[in-house]
Amino acid sequence: MHLKDVDLNLLRLFDAVYRARSVSRAAERLGLTQPAASQGLTRLRTLIRDPLFMRAPGGVKPTPKSDRLAPLVAAALTMLEGALGESVEFDPATSQRTFRLHLSDIGEGRFLPHLMVALRERAPGVRLASQPLPPDEIADALDSGRIDFAIGILPQVRDAQRMELFRDRYVVLLREGHPFTRKRRTGAALLQALRELEFVNVRTHADTLRILQRLRVEDRLRLTAEHFMALPSIVRATDLAVLIPMDTARGFAKAGGFAIVEPPVTGRDFTVSLYWSRRFEGDTGNGWLRDLIRELFSGA
Repeated sequence: MHLKDVDLNLLRLFDAVYRARSVSRAAERLGLTQPAASQGLTRLRTLIRDPLFMRAPGGVKPTPKSDRLAPLVAAALTMLEGALGESVEFDPATSQRTFRLHLSDIGEGRFLPHLMVALRERAPGVRLASQPLPPDEIADALDSGRIDFAIGILPQVRDAQRMELFRDRYVVLLREGHPFTRKRRTGAALLQALRELEFVNVRTHADTLRILQRLRVEDRLRLTAEHFMALPSIVRATDLAVLIPMDTARGFAKAGGFAIVEPPVTGRDFTVSLYWSRRFEGDTGNGWLRDLIRELFSGA
């Protein structure tokens, strides 16, 4: 086989299938139909003279030759993407580019308003699309270009570039006038009083459940909701309490109607970071938006 025989798109397809361990998922990430992806994989198998992938539960598994090829193909694609990215300057004033970000629902409320204001002033044609993904898909989505950035508390995203934005901690949010707020407590007395509250939690935020367990109040959990941003209305209308980041709690409290309590328990601190793929490190548009996010939110 000679290099002249290989279509670059076949290498991108190979890389995507190897990462996803699934032809259908790889096709989705590349914007292909599954038949087109299967045909491309057949062409590559013929050129390389190896099956490359075998059927496995839930998708495919690579052959030994695929395992040998994969890091070389990934490195070559990274170098090529970096070289092409450096050759095309990003002009925020005229760009019509769309950037895709993984954000939780609470992240959308925290980051998107400030970003959209800044884009209106500096890059009026640039668009953002929030594309929340399951945690185990984020790293591959960054590498494949399916998303450009991820922002949040994402310890499972290990093979990516990371920039710390700010540190925060979880606090307890109650409605203003809640019976709990009529008496000041500290230390063990505060902890015991918190254990007499009833709580609402969000299914998608595992850290809050971990802290509830540390407070030993998981048996006081009365409601599990799907979205964080629904919680203020629930808390305001009931005597339920919720664990929520201080940064967000302050925003709600500033508008009135809420009280904030600092629970005397360890493990409440966390770091919010920006993640991106090193494959797109040289992309000037990627670099521009990274710098903007750092400017707006670093140390917030």
